[in-house]
Amino acid sequence: MSALRDVLLVLTVVTSGLSAGLLATFAYAVMPGMRRASPLSSVAVMQRINVAIINPLFAVIFFGPLLFGGLGIVFWWDEPLRWWLVAGVGLTVAAVAITMVVNVPLNNRLAAAGTVADGDAPVVWTQFARPWVRWNIIRAVVATAGFVVIVVGLVQISGQ
Repeated sequence: MSALRDVLLVLTVVTSGLSAGLLATFAYAVMPGMRRASPLSSVAVMQRINVAIINPLFAVIFFGPLLFGGLGIVFWWDEPLRWWLVAGVGLTVAAVAITMVVNVPLNNRLAAAGTVADGDAPVVWTQFARPWVRWNIIRAVVATAGFVVIVVGLVQISGQ
């Protein structure tokens, strides 16, 4: 049982960190890079990113903290780590909820635009990017906070 608990904890920390890092990468590198490209290029590239990111590895990284952390809460229910996991997983749930409620519908609207004419691209890109970037920064901060809470919890219990 101890080995399973350790594996779950490692998987929770790794997937939580990777998920937060992925969202942060969009905030500080991908979207600023897209701003430097033409709106037409940005629309086309983001449409392709949104298709490419839907894959099994992304699913494990993005939803892993919920699965592994949720199981960890069960396995550590009678120990102090559970509260850290509850808080960290709760923040991760919030980041996933933002994704599903805000970012995914924006992605779907961008996909529905299809091939965009050069003259329409600035409007299509602005209507997509302004809210998407704002909410991505929020979800990146929330996901990072979830990761930090879990790591702080581990540090706290390791000192006991």
